[in-house]
Amino acid sequence: MAAPGPRWFPAPRAGDIVWCRFPQRGVAGAGPKPRPALVVRAGESGGRPVAEVAYGTSQKVDLLYAGEFVIAPGDGAAFAASGLSYPTKFDLGETFELDFNDIWFSVPPGAPHGQTPKLGILHPSLMRRAEAAARAAKNPR
Repeated sequence: MAAPGPRWFPAPRAGDIVWCRFPQRGVAGAGPKPRPALVVRAGESGGRPVAEVAYGTSQKVDLLYAGEFVIAPGDGAAFAASGLSYPTKFDLGETFELDFNDIWFSVPPGAPHGQTPKLGILHPSLMRRAEAAARAAKNPR
């Protein structure tokens, strides 16, 4: 009997913050541990949901490069809406389009939005910060 295929999640929306096994440089396939990722674009491929996601990390959040921005507790309601537990920076210069299934994504601890990979959202008050990072990622100096 063939192994069952991947479990597909309902399509995300741009601005969702999700729990992702982001690919690592030089390693084929999904990363070994899930981490936050920002959905920058969502769509379909072959009738299945896909998401272009930006890498998120809680490491070195005090050191930003072109294309990066941080969501931190000092952002108040915006941090709460993100679903993040720690200050996290997102790198809009490092994105991947991934199938929105359980190969690449997983349900975060506590399942704050049910059995989906969603942690939270990018609060509207952070849009300018994210847009500036996206511009910088396209035009690094």
